[in-house]
Amino acid sequence: MALGQNILEFVQRFQDLQSQRDTSESLIRDLLVHCDRVENSLRLQNKKLNDELQLCKLDLTDATNSRRDLQQRLQAHESQTAWIVKENEVLKVRPWRSRPLGPCVQVLNDGRQNRNSYILVMIDGDGLIFREHWIKLGFEGGKAAAQALQAAIAGVCGDRADDVEIVAKVVADVGGLAKALARDGSLDSPTDLRDFVAGFTHARASFDFVDVGHAKGAASSKLKENTKWHLRNHNCKHILLGVSHDAGYAPFMDEILEDENTRQCITVIEGVPAGKELVATKVNIMDLGSDLFRSERLSDRVAVAAAPPSSAWSVGGPRTASPATSVGSSNQPAAAGMSYANAISNGSPPPQITVAIAPKAFSTVTRHKVQYQQVPPQQPDWNPGLRGLDEPITVSVQALENIKKRKNNDKLCNNHFLRGPCTKGDSCLFVHKYNPSADEINAISVLARQNPCTNGQDCELGDCIYGHHCPSIKDGLCCHPFCKFSEEAHPPGTRFKNAHIRAN
Repeated sequence: MALGQNILEFVQRFQDLQSQRDTSESLIRDLLVHCDRVENSLRLQNKKLNDELQLCKLDLTDATNSRRDLQQRLQAHESQTAWIVKENEVLKVRPWRSRPLGPCVQVLNDGRQNRNSYILVMIDGDGLIFREHWIKLGFEGGKAAAQALQAAIAGVCGDRADDVEIVAKVVADVGGLAKALARDGSLDSPTDLRDFVAGFTHARASFDFVDVGHAKGAASSKLKENTKWHLRNHNCKHILLGVSHDAGYAPFMDEILEDENTRQCITVIEGVPAGKELVATKVNIMDLGSDLFRSERLSDRVAVAAAPPSSAWSVGGPRTASPATSVGSSNQPAAAGMSYANAISNGSPPPQITVAIAPKAFSTVTRHKVQYQQVPPQQPDWNPGLRGLDEPITVSVQALENIKKRKNNDKLCNNHFLRGPCTKGDSCLFVHKYNPSADEINAISVLARQNPCTNGQDCELGDCIYGHHCPSIKDGLCCHPFCKFSEEAHPPGTRFKNAHIRAN
């Protein structure tokens, strides 16, 4: 009995052991499943962290590239700023104190710039004609007339006369003028005028009397082109035009006087009284005195004194030029000296030449009023985004057409003329050596605006030259047949001429 009980005990113990083994195997299986799950979770988490690390590396690379780009742009802006500061120093003018009867010429800040400042006297010699007593003296009369003209203009400049050179150019049909003077009885000999012209040109290195021949309009054409050329020169401080005899210059005066800076730099010398057409342009008109130029036209056949007054120039040397008088006081006798005090005592203010910075260039040669348009033509009631609407640009229609006509390598470099200088240098394919007018600068800006800015409404550049929304919208229609802007850069509901607008 005891033996049987011992066997049962062993069986029970075996069963207990087998149960424990099953439990251990179950535990091990559970542990393995748990470990697998944990491992998979860690693997996924590790992959996620690794992906995020790669993104961080890309962001760091982008940040490095962005910083490098910003540094390059900063260097370009610093270069541009240095260039602008240098140009400003070259062109800078000492502030002018407003005085009713002050000298005419503003003085530049340093001697180097002062050396090149000049006043241009441009005379149509077919109409503004020197008095016959100068012409009858021939060569010596020409020299004396040049010295008298120099003294008269220097007298108006006052104490600033030493700071500027006076450059005089008379253009005329000398042969035709000689015949007209001979018919008028103002010449003793046909050679007198030729000798006078030679003497005038010989008197000073900066004085020229140019024979333009008998072609119709040759004198006026040369005068206009020379005037426009010198107006673009910053060293030219003032231009005196001898054109009072011809009302045909009125459209030309209207054209060049549209710019206020130009208006301050132009004065008409009066010999023959200016007609109402010229007066209507509101140009400054100045009389340099009765001793220099005839006050009547050749066609009027008015008798003039055959001999100069007793105080006139002699062959031996010059006298002091007569003072300038105003148009209203031209009948009053000239005083002995060229001073503002004398002019005031005669009852009317003296002429005054106001010298400003060199005026803007002119985009067209035309006798018609320059036409302007606004781009964009309308400002829509629409907020395109963070930057907002670009400011409209007022542009000359003719200047815009002129810039559009430039093709291929003849195109102007937008960056150079709008933000300049161009950082590409000689590798740039576009034109840098050009002196655009103010109207042409506006035209370049308009055309640059037709190219979308890559940053769109997120652009933070204050001097960005590109467009941040479509500038070609009028009455809800995008008028540009090849508009480069996306649909989002147009107000909602815009109609398009460009059938492929969605491809942008």
